[in-house]
Parts: sequence; structure tokens; C-alpha cells
Amino acid sequence: MPLPTLRPWRSLARAVLTLVTASLAFAAAPAAPKLNVLFIVADDLNCDLGAYGAAGLLTPNIDRLAARGVRFDRAYCQFPLCSPSRSSFLTGRRPNATGVLGNPNRTLSPHFREKLPQTVTLPELFKKNGWFSARVGKLYHYGVPVDIGTSSLDDFYSWDQVVNPRGLDREVHDKIFSLERGQFGGTLSWLADEEGTDLDHTDGIGATEAVRLLERFKRESRPFFLAVGFYRPHTPFVAPKAWFDLYPTAKITLPSLSDDDRTRTPAPAYLSANAAQAKLTDPLRREAIQAYHASISYMDAQLGRVIDALDRLGLGQNTVIVFTSDHGYHLGDHGLWQKQSLFERSARVPLIIAAPGAKANGRPTEAITEMVDIYPTLADLAGLPGPDYLDGLSLRPVLNDPAASVKSAAFTQVRRGADGDGYSVRTPRWRYTEFSVGGAVKSAQLFDEVADPAEANNLAADPAHAATVKELAARLVPIRAQR
Repeated sequence: MPLPTLRPWRSLARAVLTLVTASLAFAAAPAAPKLNVLFIVADDLNCDLGAYGAAGLLTPNIDRLAARGVRFDRAYCQFPLCSPSRSSFLTGRRPNATGVLGNPNRTLSPHFREKLPQTVTLPELFKKNGWFSARVGKLYHYGVPVDIGTSSLDDFYSWDQVVNPRGLDREVHDKIFSLERGQFGGTLSWLADEEGTDLDHTDGIGATEAVRLLERFKRESRPFFLAVGFYRPHTPFVAPKAWFDLYPTAKITLPSLSDDDRTRTPAPAYLSANAAQAKLTDPLRREAIQAYHASISYMDAQLGRVIDALDRLGLGQNTVIVFTSDHGYHLGDHGLWQKQSLFERSARVPLIIAAPGAKANGRPTEAITEMVDIYPTLADLAGLPGPDYLDGLSLRPVLNDPAASVKSAAFTQVRRGADGDGYSVRTPRWRYTEFSVGGAVKSAQLFDEVADPAEANNLAADPAHAATVKELAARLVPIRAQR
């Protein structure tokens, strides 16, 4: 009798051996490294940036970051003021939910912990899940310039390490801008520093400290959430004189005004202005714009130092970079200066997200985006379950397809005290704004942002647009009701 063939048994043995080997290999494979986060927030920065098409603005480092990631062209803050905006995007909640509807004016009240004591902030989410959390400079609200370099607010936040830089620009404020004349945090004031270098100013010191932290993270091979908060271009616009020289005042063109701008109609839309701003002469207006742009370029150079260090250390391949601001900023457009309006230039913010491997990297998107979307986006990218109460949505679909969208509207609000509250909704075409007192709408604005990007023609009272007004007003109801 022929001996039974052994080939099937040999095949089975090989299959079993292969399965066991594969299982052992899988078990031995190292876990995927955690995604690092470099979260960079500028202060009072609008979209006067080269990457956003601003002619003559020198922002090479922001521009190259935009080329590296996804540039969001329609990103909006939820409240155009420092503390309400930062409290909102760092908790992932809208301002009515946080209860923070104004700056604390060097006190801790109101603070989002009073209304939301158990909330898990964005940095805390990462810390609780094993990331080393560190902050350099301003992330949550700090009064500028008087709180630069202080640590009075740190007990309310959870960090593994905090660095509060204080540079020559703060010393210049104390020496030149007498406190008897006001602390200048909300006042147009500027100075071209002829003595100090870039590294002597607060943001230069902050960038140096951020680089040191990145070097430490590299040595220790630890995942990190590093927040870098630059103080510029927040007023007072103080930077080394060389940055001022980049923007000769003779080449600065002042914005034109519409009939509504000149008559300030409706009045609540223009209440962010003050008497001192109205008295500015044209030469002073040009100097203010020069100083603001100089501060932007100075801040951009410090940003570049941090990004260069990230790449030099080989950390860029596993780090998502977010660059944004807390709100926009007026420079004489609509006859307004600074922030706290519901016009486009105050509500719109720059937002760039460079996530490793994102398919849309290097391309812009016109997807409507809100700052409350940053929290769920970073949680999603890092594989962390965010809290179920977040008001924003993950932007991962947009990071993979710039034509995608996760929402159809963005919402921004302001508080006017006795003059009521303002709520604004921005869709791809329209911006509709209501100002109300005691819940009753007193005035409204409707702008076609496609046909009229300067917002010169208020269409709210035009019967031809009554249906649009009705539809957009209905979208504001749930936002106003969130208390």
C-alpha cells in the first residue's frame, strides 16, 4: 500500500505556524505614537496676512504654514472680545453657555468655572489622557499689557507647566505710557522701539521658551499639548523699529466709508467706537495701521522660530499645528477701530490647521467654520472621546476634502448692556445681524457678502429680501436661547 501523503499536513502546519508568527508580530508591534498638538493663538489678529490675500503684508511664516496645512477662509469667532472668545473655544461652548460675555477687567468674575465648574477644557482633555500640557504666554484671558508676565490666573487652569514671559514691551508700557493715562489695553497706542531687539520683547522671549519646551519633549519622547499664546498684535502696538520701517505710512491707503458708516446707522452696530478714535487725524490713522502691521510681522517672525524648531527636532511629522486668533480687528473700516462689532472684519478670524497626512493640506477651503469647532477637531484627530456637551463639530471631513462642509452657518454675538444684545449669523452668502433690547428686535442688518463684501448696502429693510431675513432670523433663535 502506498504511504499516505504528508503534503496536506505540512500545509496545515505551515498555516498554523504563519498564524502564530503573525499573532506574535502583532502583539510585539509598538503602539502608534500619540499625535502631538502645537496650538498657537495670536492676540487681536485679523486676516491682514499674505496667505489671505492682503497685499503688501509680510507674513512669510504664516504663509508657509498655510501652504503646509488647510487655510480656512470663512472661520468666525463666537464673540469678538478676548475673554468671551477664548473661554468659548477652549471649552467648546458658545458664550451663552459659558456665561462669559465680557472681559473681567483684572478680576476673575465672571469666569466660566462659575457656570461650568466641571467642564473639561481642551488642554485638560489632553492632560487627562496622558499628554504633557504646557502653556507659554497668553491662551486664556490676560489683560494686555498690565497682566503680561503675571500668573494670577493660573490656579483656575490645569497645566503641567506654565511660562509667563515678560519682555521689554511691557517695560516700555510702564515707562512711557503712564498708568495715569489709562492702561492702554483697549486704547489705540503704539511705539517703534529703537533700543530693544526681537528677542527682548515678550513674544520673542515666549518663542525662545517654546523652543526649549520642544527640545525637552524631544529628549524625553513624550506626547505634548503645547499652547503658545503671542501677545501681538494687541495694542499697544510695540515692536522693534525695523518692523515699522517695512510699512511706510505714505503707502497706506485709508478705507472708504458707506453712507451708513458715516451716519452710524443702525447705532448699535457702531457702539464699539469711542470718542478718541473719532478724533484721529488721517496721519494718525496711517500710523496706527503701520504699527498694527509692524506688530503682525514681528509676531510672524517669532512664529517662524517655533515652527523651525519643531521641524529641526523631527517632531513635525507627528504634530498637528493649529494657528488662529481670538477675533478679528477693525482698522478704520466702517469707521471703527479694534473689535467688538458684528461686521465681517471683527467676527472673522484666521485659522490654519496642518494635520499630518490630511488630504487637503496645502489647499484653502471656504467651508463655514466656527472656533468652537477647534476642540472637537483636535479631540477627533487625537482619537480622544470629547465631552458630549460640545457645541462644535469636528472639521476632519474638511481637512480631507476642502469642498466638504460640516455646517451651513456660523454665529457671533456681542453684549451692549442697556443698548441690548447683538446676534449675527453668517452663511456662505449672507450676514444677518439683529440688535435687541429686552428680547425685542430694534434694528437689523443684512449684507450680501458675495456681491457686497465691503458691507456697504444694508438690505434688511428691502421687501425683496424679506424671506431671507425671516429665514436667517429663525436661525438665531436657538443661539439666543442658549443660557
